[in-house]
Amino acid sequence: MVAPSAQEFAAHFCQKVGLTKTEFDRLRGAAGSGAESSLRKLWEMSELSSSEFADEVARFYELPRATLQDLMAADSRAQQFSRRFLREMVVFPCQPVNSAPVVAVADPSDGASIQAAAIVLGAAPSIRIASFEDIATALDQRLGEEQNANDGSTVSVAAQDDDIDNLRDLASGAPVVRAVNDLFETAVELRASDIHIEPARNALIVRMRVDGLLRGVATPSGVLPQAVISRIKILAGLNIAERRLPQDGAARMRVARSEVDMRVAIMPTQHGESAVIRLLTKDRSLLSVEKLGFLAGDQSKLRRLLTLPHGMIIVTGPTGSGKTTTLATVLSLLNEPTRKILTIEDPVEYEISGICQSQAKPSIGLTFATALRAFVRQDPDVIMVGEVRDAETAHVAVHAALTGHLVLTTLHTETAAAAVPRLLDLGVEAFLLRSTLRAVIAQRLVRQLCDRCKASRPLTHADVEADPRYVAVGLAVGDTIFEPVGCERCGGVGYRGRCGVFELLEMNEEVRGLVESQSDWSTIDKVAVRNGMTTMIDDGLAKCLAGMTSAAEILRVTAVR
Repeated sequence: MVAPSAQEFAAHFCQKVGLTKTEFDRLRGAAGSGAESSLRKLWEMSELSSSEFADEVARFYELPRATLQDLMAADSRAQQFSRRFLREMVVFPCQPVNSAPVVAVADPSDGASIQAAAIVLGAAPSIRIASFEDIATALDQRLGEEQNANDGSTVSVAAQDDDIDNLRDLASGAPVVRAVNDLFETAVELRASDIHIEPARNALIVRMRVDGLLRGVATPSGVLPQAVISRIKILAGLNIAERRLPQDGAARMRVARSEVDMRVAIMPTQHGESAVIRLLTKDRSLLSVEKLGFLAGDQSKLRRLLTLPHGMIIVTGPTGSGKTTTLATVLSLLNEPTRKILTIEDPVEYEISGICQSQAKPSIGLTFATALRAFVRQDPDVIMVGEVRDAETAHVAVHAALTGHLVLTTLHTETAAAAVPRLLDLGVEAFLLRSTLRAVIAQRLVRQLCDRCKASRPLTHADVEADPRYVAVGLAVGDTIFEPVGCERCGGVGYRGRCGVFELLEMNEEVRGLVESQSDWSTIDKVAVRNGMTTMIDDGLAKCLAGMTSAAEILRVTAVR
């Protein structure tokens, strides 16, 4: 019997969850809009967890449901298949004890993958439904075990002459290409933002930044470290003969059905060249302000601020605090046919249809300031500047806001209130800043607790005595706090994903008076709190008590001492 199509499931799913006609049309189109479309796109656009979505798929297709524990308890048959096939098709072949082979799938409408699995296994397997995340976790565990088992038995590659021609040939060879591709696939599976490849005296160390923290992964075996770096250089269009100077490059690759942009930075070190690769995945779910983590009050303030016709809104925080994601989400809210939106970024991390986005190129004179001057002659309604780094950019941005444009930008400061003295320090006149600045959003990123394994307990006197900072963030003895435990889904760390903690400083007459008198940031902060600003610590406390994150995470990212 032919399984129902993805479009048929989409119609059933939309009716089941009671979506509007517009949402129905969008989700139904996602399930059948091209060769790459599948139930995965439908799930990404829904609000269900991967487990809840898999339950719905199993009920509709009337197939047995398999949990992550079921997959890990069975004997893996993954060694009979191509790693690429399993990851791209989201298929996990296994064999439970005293049972026939089973193929766990997340999309039972993909008949071609099921038929291919049957051919490899030599018989028609039983089909079970598992979630996309559970299959990815099981594959990562099983394939990682196989790779680690092979590390001890792989014969090391014989030393070769380190001349450029040999290195180029080696970097283009199948073993090196496969090793580098496997690194990228692992990074996408782990949702890593960066890959760090670092040479040691006689080895290569590979770490990946997942949810803001570095995590060690298996090192490519059987390949020379220089060949791995050379392969990355070739992908990024860099000079593999130059090993004495830093180099920067970019590339675009297709990894496990996702289009990934890479920013590559090469740095010479004592034992060779190190590479840091920033991964920017293009196949992302729609940017949504709800997913950023704003509390209800701050979210309503932000939406109201975005209705203003002109002025400046600044997002502040250290590098890697999610400022670009916040700005991209704000732009997606403002992105309407009636608005002309221009951006100058370095790099362009989120491509948003309908917005004119430009890449800064300082080497040829295309800086933030020169782009801003050109923008005001392009009749824009909204301008986004990647970052205010210098006095020239600050002045041009303020004048753009003064002449009738809504300007969005970022700044490196610790708190929202500190943005005011920072701009004054860059030479912006106080009366201009008072007239143009509408709001400042400060943010940090905290890791979210894994929903499957987090545990709750009351805060004790011993906890407070061991770390008085619990009291400093507003926790009291007896409050329920949540802590990480660790399971297979989260890789044993107890956290999966990140969300923001924010403080939103909205300019009012009292705060504007402090700008005019050039008060310090602490005075501005106290007045803003008195006028209703939720501090970053208060925001983090609310998320901690709601079970979204742990108290340890709030203490880690905030300036509580």
